[in-house]
Amino acid sequence: QVQLVESGGGLVQAGGSLRLSCAASGSIFSINTMGWYRQAPGKQRELVAAITSGGSPDYADSVKGRFTISRENAKNTVYLQMNSLKPEDTAVYYCYYYRKSTYWGQGTQVTVSS
Repeated sequence: QVQLVESGGGLVQAGGSLRLSCAASGSIFSINTMGWYRQAPGKQRELVAAITSGGSPDYADSVKGRFTISRENAKNTVYLQMNSLKPEDTAVYYCYYYRKSTYWGQGTQVTVSS
């Protein structure tokens, strides 16, 4: 089992920044993928960004150039730096860990006002 604890969501004006953090604990394998999905009201959950334990990132087209994903393997922690936020980034952001199975965090609300 893997437990994920997220932090860093909140309310910000358009053009502002937020940084999300997600710490994993439990049965962690050194080789894994961690990342973030988001779900806006009435929409499907979508992948925002992911990063392998080797450090290779991947981004949704909608956030490229604005969001940066990073990780500290020694702390089993992944970060999402979100800059130039737009109202359409408003959603609940879910951290995930993948290694044979997928585990999810509880979600953190990000609200961007116009």
